[in-house]
Amino acid sequence: MSSRITLFSIVSTILLAYLFLASPAMSAEYFSIKKDKVNVRTGPGTENPIAMELFYGYPLQLIEKKGEWSKVTDFEGDTGWIHNSLLGANTTAIVNAKTSVNMRAEPSTKSTVVADVERGVIMTKMGNNGKWVKVRHSSGTVGWIYKPLLWP
Repeated sequence: MSSRITLFSIVSTILLAYLFLASPAMSAEYFSIKKDKVNVRTGPGTENPIAMELFYGYPLQLIEKKGEWSKVTDFEGDTGWIHNSLLGANTTAIVNAKTSVNMRAEPSTKSTVVADVERGVIMTKMGNNGKWVKVRHSSGTVGWIYKPLLWP
């Protein structure tokens, strides 16, 4: 019986260690801003100064929750607090390249370029195919962008 308990203890310890170490990567939560002119503040409350103003669709990663407020970060590492009611489903991505990226007709570097998209442009995510993301620009242009060039 003691050998079962010892084996159980070892397996349990390994499983808990795995969950503890893997949880930050697996638990990343992303959201998109639900409307235009949303204030991101320096602290969790309207009495705190405005750190930045964001617009509809802007993607953010959750860092921490405190009551009805969430501490978030963006693709450039800027952080602040936003009221939870202003966060929607993660439906967008932002171009995170040094300058611009090619949006292609199909998920391949051999495919026709349909647009050149600048850094910081928000795209609506429509689907995935391997390491490619099908996206729609606010102009209506639809195409594929290589996933490592988008955030999140």
